[in-house]
Amino acid sequence: MIRTLATSLALVTLMSGTAFAETFDVQMLNKGSDGERMVFEPAFVQAAPGDTIRFTATDKGHNAEVNQGMLPEGAEAFKGKINEEIEVTLDVEGVYGVICKPHFAMGMVMTIAVGDAQVPGNFLEGRVPRRAKERFEAQLGNL
Repeated sequence: MIRTLATSLALVTLMSGTAFAETFDVQMLNKGSDGERMVFEPAFVQAAPGDTIRFTATDKGHNAEVNQGMLPEGAEAFKGKINEEIEVTLDVEGVYGVICKPHFAMGMVMTIAVGDAQVPGNFLEGRVPRRAKERFEAQLGNL
């Protein structure tokens, strides 16, 4: 009896880590609800380690990929195909900069903060188009 109870409690404990994981739906749009063109909606997500982000190409011609150099150390990069949904489970805490490659220069970017994320000092270094940089800066204001 005690052994069965201990096994049940262990099973519940193991399952509870994934049972509370959340899935965030992000739309890739030509025009957002606020009238802005070429956007991810929402443009900022605060997630916990183990949460999943589902990117949906609601409008055609978009993809979602982590921008080179804009992911936490030890995190795995991801890159979705044009016009295809991609789901990504993020286990490493930190800040992820996501872009739509075809519309990066037009500012189609989003930020995902996982866990107790701090913005790295070099997050916006490198080649970031002006409009994308402005949007990233606005999104980082949520941290």
